[in-house]
Parts: sequence; C-alpha cells; structure tokens
Amino acid sequence: MNLLNGLFDKIVKEVIAQGGHVDKFMGDAVMAVYRGDYHLDRAIDTALAIRAELAKMDPIATGDKEFKAEVSVGINSGEMVSGNIGSASLKRLDYTVIGDSVNVAQRLQSVAKASQILITEEVHNQIKESFKSEKVGEFTLKNKEKPVMTYEVIE
Repeated sequence: MNLLNGLFDKIVKEVIAQGGHVDKFMGDAVMAVYRGDYHLDRAIDTALAIRAELAKMDPIATGDKEFKAEVSVGINSGEMVSGNIGSASLKRLDYTVIGDSVNVAQRLQSVAKASQILITEEVHNQIKESFKSEKVGEFTLKNKEKPVMTYEVIE
C-alpha cells in the first residue's frame, strides 16, 4: 500500500501542476480529467512528466524482488457527462465523468505497453504540431464496433 500510495502521490502532483483534476483511483490506475484551453497539451505534458519522473526512480525492493515503476497511459478527448453516479440506496454517490470518450481513453490505457502513451488518430491530428508521435496501428477496443487507429506520443 505504501508503494502504491507513493507512486500515486507523484502522479497526482504532476496532474495538479498541469491544471488537471484527479477523478478517481481505480486499482493501480489514476483517472484524470482536463478541461478548457489546451486540455490535450496539458494532459500530454502530464503524461510525459510522469513517465520521466518514474524513469529516474531506482528500482524498488519488494521482499526478494525488485520493482521498476512504469506507467501506461491512454489519452482521448471528446464529449462527456459529469455528475454524481452511484447508488442512493447505499448513500454512495461519486462525482465522475462518463461517456464514450472516457471509455476509449481507459481502453487505450489497457492496451498500452509499459511507458507508452497512446492516443487516438483524432487526438494525434490535434496535437501533431506540438508533440512528436508515431503511428502504432489499429486496436479493436472493448465495446467498439470498428478498430481504433492509435499513435504513441514520443516527446
């Protein structure tokens, strides 16, 4: 728990530094939301900063094994709905965002390799003047009828 919380703390500091909002922690993942001007640039800058920060870390000893902290990232942009989601019966409602663009970002993260930042072709077309990226190829993502063309942000 200390290891994961320490890594989350590094990630959260970078999200906040770029004006993002930490929406939730899901297992060993962090979901962040960026709104407003240059939201994609700020999200990508955050991902690059987190990747660089983790790359500088020495391997972490966990018992008789060593663990090298790495991150896989999925970034998407689009419409979403925000509000309280949950169960009134349990008296547990969490403010969050939902929608297809949110789902695609999570699915991109799930297929990304360690230290990889994946974006959709639509996002690539919006950021290609500001960041270096390379075409990865198509992935068939869960609950998506058509394959999604992806790019990896390099720098």
